[in-house]
Amino acid sequence: MENENLYDVIVIGGGPAGLTAALYLARARYRVLVVEKDRFGGQIAITAEVVNYPGVEKAAGAALTESMRRQAQGFGAEFLLAGAESLDLDGKIKTVKTSRGPFRAFGVLLATGAHPRTIGFAGEEAFRGRGVAYCATCDGEFFTGLDVIVAGGGFAAAEEAVFLTRYARHVTILIRGADFSCARAAADAARSHEKITVFTDTELEEVSGDTALRYARWRNNKTGEITEYRPPKGESFGVFVFAGYEPAAALVRDLGVLDERGYVVTDANQKTGVEGLYAAGDVCVKNLRQVVTAVGDGAKAAAALEKYARAMQEATGLHPVPPVTRLPRETAGGNGTETEDFFTPEIRSQLERVFEKMARPLVLRLALDERPVSEELRHFMEELAGMTDKLRLEINPAETSTESSDASSRSGPAGHRPWAGLYLEDGSYRGIAFHGVPGGHEFNSFVIGLYNAAGPGQPLDTEITEALRAVKTPVSMKILVSLTCTLCPELVMAAQRMAAENSNITAEAYDLNHFPDLREKYKVMSVPCLVINDNIAGFGKKNIRELLDLLKQEDSRN
Repeated sequence: MENENLYDVIVIGGGPAGLTAALYLARARYRVLVVEKDRFGGQIAITAEVVNYPGVEKAAGAALTESMRRQAQGFGAEFLLAGAESLDLDGKIKTVKTSRGPFRAFGVLLATGAHPRTIGFAGEEAFRGRGVAYCATCDGEFFTGLDVIVAGGGFAAAEEAVFLTRYARHVTILIRGADFSCARAAADAARSHEKITVFTDTELEEVSGDTALRYARWRNNKTGEITEYRPPKGESFGVFVFAGYEPAAALVRDLGVLDERGYVVTDANQKTGVEGLYAAGDVCVKNLRQVVTAVGDGAKAAAALEKYARAMQEATGLHPVPPVTRLPRETAGGNGTETEDFFTPEIRSQLERVFEKMARPLVLRLALDERPVSEELRHFMEELAGMTDKLRLEINPAETSTESSDASSRSGPAGHRPWAGLYLEDGSYRGIAFHGVPGGHEFNSFVIGLYNAAGPGQPLDTEITEALRAVKTPVSMKILVSLTCTLCPELVMAAQRMAAENSNITAEAYDLNHFPDLREKYKVMSVPCLVINDNIAGFGKKNIRELLDLLKQEDSRN
């Protein structure tokens, strides 16, 4: 039937604004789909501590937004990890084209947020991932015991500079203006910290080095005085850029709904000038960009979209299938169920849908060592395999004991235990493995890896399929990640999809927290780090097309 694949609202963006809207809409019995390209939670998910959200004295950003997601899912909101590529907003039924196919709805809510701005000093792009970073939570630990420079004077610069003192020997803040531009409490915390020095009227002009940063230069805007910094001999240092955010509004760039800075203009109910299109959160014009204002935007947008969707149902005679409520059952004491399982009932429900789509069974083959992380991986995979007859578990089989080699091959992963590799029942390795435990931001990556390894896998354009099949020489891709990194999953999933398509390609992810020798070997100071055939190929998220380009470059060098 026509309405089986129809939603009342599609929300693009899984941060606080999008999750709040999904909660309100699903609770009101409207069918809603949340499309997110990276990781549900948005920018706040990489914040170590949130202390100014009313009613929550202190929480990790990821924990706070995961609670929001579970709450929305409990009322029946649906979630899709995919990139939104274009919008067709003509007519009463809108279409959102994604990397996983088109989806239809009466209304669309843009809640894509904003991403960190670069500031353009010499060496910024060249050393991105080699000392220049934009996420203290993701990359701060790589500068333990070293000096760090923070460029910026806003709230993020002040707060994250204090956070970086957990790792850095000393933090120097360079502020272009005459003072901090954030609330006094945040500024005072940075200014008074014993491990922080603040320079105002100062701009970072250049950084340089070799495999890491060895030199920085900054200038005082008033006096013209130049300062050159070099770390102690043999050391490197880090630069963290906190220069505000750029709205992620490319999807609506040509619709006439943006202001001169690129933010979406809405009315008091979050409605744009395009019928059926609403916007919420940091992508919008607003005076304060905080979690509390994002959730407020989401609630207002949902209320307006409820009325809009109801009017469209009446106008078209179409009624999307109502959401299925999956609220957790309470115990007799009324405190809710408690479990030590890795997977909540909500996640189990999602996994069941993935298992149903897997075309053939897989073998989860584990190679363990004596460390506690191996025991954690064993429990994780035992619980996962116990949910379905599509997965069978093998632990430390003799043929996987190939610890002497550091290079992956299509016969199976090698070295760096513990790992979980994906195999077919005939014993053939699918080229996909995770070294460590695929939790945190890498859980979705691993689940999509199962789907791709078992088939049919995520759809690919004909052009990409042909390019992948043209790869005839062995390619080993290592993706070095952190479980707190929101940029890592896209690269991991793209590499794994390539491995599932071509038996000459392997794609293995490594949680660097458990493999410090790899961090030292490749001088990693940012994640994700991509290593192709034992050569560092780049940092940051990449899609399949970009990876194919890198493979061509690697092939030309050889």
